[in-house]
Amino acid sequence: MLGPVILAASRSDRMRRLISAAPVTKQVVDRFIPGETVDDVLPIIGELTARGLELTMDVVGEDITTPEQAAAARDAYLDLIGRLAGLELGERVEMSVKLSMFGQALPGGHELALANVRPVVEAAAAIGTTVTLDAEDHTTLDSMFAIHEELRKDFPQTGCVIQAYLFRTEADARRLAGSGSRVRLVKGAYKEPAEVAHQDKREIDKAYVRVLRTLMEGEGYPMIGSHDPRLISIAQELARRAGRKLDEYEFQMLYGIRGEEHLRLAGEGHRMRVYTAYGTDWYGYFMRRLAEKPANLRFFARSMISHG
Repeated sequence: MLGPVILAASRSDRMRRLISAAPVTKQVVDRFIPGETVDDVLPIIGELTARGLELTMDVVGEDITTPEQAAAARDAYLDLIGRLAGLELGERVEMSVKLSMFGQALPGGHELALANVRPVVEAAAAIGTTVTLDAEDHTTLDSMFAIHEELRKDFPQTGCVIQAYLFRTEADARRLAGSGSRVRLVKGAYKEPAEVAHQDKREIDKAYVRVLRTLMEGEGYPMIGSHDPRLISIAQELARRAGRKLDEYEFQMLYGIRGEEHLRLAGEGHRMRVYTAYGTDWYGYFMRRLAEKPANLRFFARSMISHG
């Protein structure tokens, strides 16, 4: 399977230099990451919301090695929120954050990440929107869930992400499916060992459906993070069986992938949120997008060849 190989490459400095230097890379990266600055992405936000879509914004960058870098990541989100305030879009544009960016892996990282993310959550609430805590590799999840629980005491709308391929996720879903919760379900995009995660795609898909059923039958707000047409159809059926209205769950897909499907779902009255990343430290994010879906890798390979 190519996925694990690509994920390993996402941590390779040599591969980072090689791919970053390829002339075609920027053209391909732009498909998934529409800019490096807030000024770059504000027109994208305006365009997508005008077409009936919603967004979750991610400032990319994960390899934080100093408290100063973690503070800079916090400030980047505060800058974004400050720019969004004048647009008055409210919850139509929320934020997604990776706690690794806020210093989670540093000494005293749990407390540091909480201290850095709290002002971002406060600022988001002040303009009528919210923040979702992204899931990273399995070793970080207990800390993420603890920070999520702490933030929800003052900001109950704070969301979190769970990953279907992890064995622990079915239990996590049952715990998180209570009233007022916001939970995004994804398949998972990190290289995880067989001791903690399903490795077979069919098993991951079956786990996804089991977890999604738990969320749909719960009292929270499920966010379906998938581009898989079959899983989207299953999600619609599970929502119907659970008696959910169209505004009681939402679909989420990545910017640059299945754009026509984004518009189709929104046109049918579904809430459709586009996960939109921007920033200069794009490499790790880009490589995981290639690993998630063979079609993304084929697209990149064809572009490399045609521009070679």
